[in-house]
Amino acid sequence: MIVVDNLSRSFGGVFAAREVSMSVAAGEVRGVIGPNGAGKSTLFNLISGHLRPQSGTVSLGGTRIDTLPPHRRAELGIAIVFQGARVFPGMSVLENVAVGAHARTDAGALSAILRLPRHRRGESEIFADAEAALERVGLADWVSRPVTALPLGQQRRLQVARALTAKPTALLLDEPASGLRAPERQDLSRLIRELRADGITILLVEHDVAMVTSLADRITVLDLGRVIADGTPDEIRRDPAVIAAYLGKASA
Repeated sequence: MIVVDNLSRSFGGVFAAREVSMSVAAGEVRGVIGPNGAGKSTLFNLISGHLRPQSGTVSLGGTRIDTLPPHRRAELGIAIVFQGARVFPGMSVLENVAVGAHARTDAGALSAILRLPRHRRGESEIFADAEAALERVGLADWVSRPVTALPLGQQRRLQVARALTAKPTALLLDEPASGLRAPERQDLSRLIRELRADGITILLVEHDVAMVTSLADRITVLDLGRVIADGTPDEIRRDPAVIAAYLGKASA
């Protein structure tokens, strides 16, 4: 589903990603972990399109996407949940989620301005999908409430619901558990398992190593911009390079 091949990106001569390669199978939960400064966020932004690589390629379902802007990647099936809770104040929870379907709309600006039937049909479908997505993530009771009333944990779930309205084939999650309490992390983990069961390919970039090892089919470990290990959770736990990266060579 997602193939990263020899991807590199530097800032001021320092590589945040150096010749990173990774292949994510369809329907897989792939974890990406690493100590602070390992290059996780850079890799996430290279795949999502918010950074351009200096070399290497990114493909989605066999189609190269590394030269495409984020909105074109969204049209091809990539949906993103960012680390920070991004909501639109002054809008309801339902309206915030409906925004995620923008990549699917093709009625055009004129149709929207004139409220033509094609636009009205599309709008009805989008809001129906938004309601279904909110029910999917356990927020059906919040539909009409202002988005600013949502606690942080629910805001993360709202972001997932927004991503689901785009009907993605691949979901990119950037530190989704950041700032969440233990019960909220457990709820989020259950949701990720359910989405995987629905066949969605998930790339999970996360600091919480225990959470990643409990969810991921395979894990890619970065350190100083390089891939130092790639394997199942059990293989990663035992890998000497991973132990050294997290604990220091003296502790490995």
